[in-house]
Amino acid sequence: MRRPRKAPALGLDGAVWLTIGGTALGGRERVELLRAVAETGSITRAAQAVGLSYKGAWEAIEAMNGLAREPLVERRAGGRGGGATQLTPHGAKLVERFGQLDAVHRRFVTLLEQGSIDLDRDFSLLGILNMRTSARNQFVGTVSAIRAGAVNDEVELTLPGGTRIVAQVTPQSTAALGLRTQATVIALLKSSAVLVATELEGARLSARNQLAGTVRAVTPGAVNAEVEIELDSGDGRIVAIVTQPSVEALGLAPGVRATAVFDVANVILAVTA
Repeated sequence: MRRPRKAPALGLDGAVWLTIGGTALGGRERVELLRAVAETGSITRAAQAVGLSYKGAWEAIEAMNGLAREPLVERRAGGRGGGATQLTPHGAKLVERFGQLDAVHRRFVTLLEQGSIDLDRDFSLLGILNMRTSARNQFVGTVSAIRAGAVNDEVELTLPGGTRIVAQVTPQSTAALGLRTQATVIALLKSSAVLVATELEGARLSARNQLAGTVRAVTPGAVNAEVEIELDSGDGRIVAIVTQPSVEALGLAPGVRATAVFDVANVILAVTA
């Protein structure tokens, strides 16, 4: 008796596309072409690297340059070497940002696949997306550096606006989380671990994390106050809990310049499954 053939399991897939005014600028393949141009300095070599003809690569770049608000690729004149093709600063930023978005999208698709493809279970989007944490401060960025140590590793995270946050984790955590440069990571920080300082110009502190900004809100409580600081980099706000006497002593109020200070040991790193 022939056994019934086992049907392949259901899966989930998807792709991210950039659009301008409703017109597709490109997805992963076109961004890989731009990345290849940056690495090789040549449309010909970039086309070979991504498996396109020169004509196809040239037409794709021309189309992207025409749609973007400013050119993504430019020709640089040279001497006897004949010059080279390179990404503009805008093009380089687009490639970097797409990489971050694509990584988050792929992790999100994996998360959806793991939690929703089983047809014998009810679909619950809230159950898939619900991430609860007591940490008021949550920042998403990419790992820009990892410095290994004998006891702890130092992981540097760069946010989209350029803010750098340093965390200290064990080598075991570095391995378990799969931390590597360019990986997308979430930094969690409890508001009670954030100190607020004013007039820090010229001062030297042992704390590695010092994020400057402007106080946007102060919410008083019976004992403590919640202070929101808008970061200069544009990477959002950071929340701190300080005592009412400290609010008065520092003169904290909307519009006042302030710096959020916190220790590397207080930063918790997380990655999506």
